[in-house]
Amino acid sequence: MLASLNRNIERLALLFFYTMLVATMAVEVVRREVFAYSSIWGEEIVRYAFIYLVWIGAASAVRERAHIRIDVIFNYVGPRTKAVLYIFGDLVMLAIAVISIWWSLENVSVSWKFGSVSHGLRLSMVWFFAAVPIGFSLLVFRLIQSLIRDIADFRTGSSLYEGARLFD
Repeated sequence: MLASLNRNIERLALLFFYTMLVATMAVEVVRREVFAYSSIWGEEIVRYAFIYLVWIGAASAVRERAHIRIDVIFNYVGPRTKAVLYIFGDLVMLAIAVISIWWSLENVSVSWKFGSVSHGLRLSMVWFFAAVPIGFSLLVFRLIQSLIRDIADFRTGSSLYEGARLFD
């Protein structure tokens, strides 16, 4: 069950937020065009669903090694050098993610301290500001998995997981 959850957790979360985004946007378009009425809560749901969608998608892209990258140099180096470059890139991204978690928690704590709420949904802004540290935490988790996989591949000398290529 954990292996299935590990493979599909981002996919399920992305499906949930994408469905929420599209359904809310469709309802708001009908309300605006047919009934000449729109709501502020619909815009907020779409905005915050999109924010969560982006951060969860970033973690999923790390898992699948699908981030946009310039990988021309990888065609000219051996598998061990390629592994070192991937490990270096993951370590840099890990450092940036940890720093980003630290800094983004300040917004969450300030919102928690002062009890700010959104205008339309009247929900605590903590839920929306938390998208950044949650997204970076998922990113850290996937980076650690990637580092473990790459280090194991480096030690055994086996071929490295490179993810899918957009253009070949």
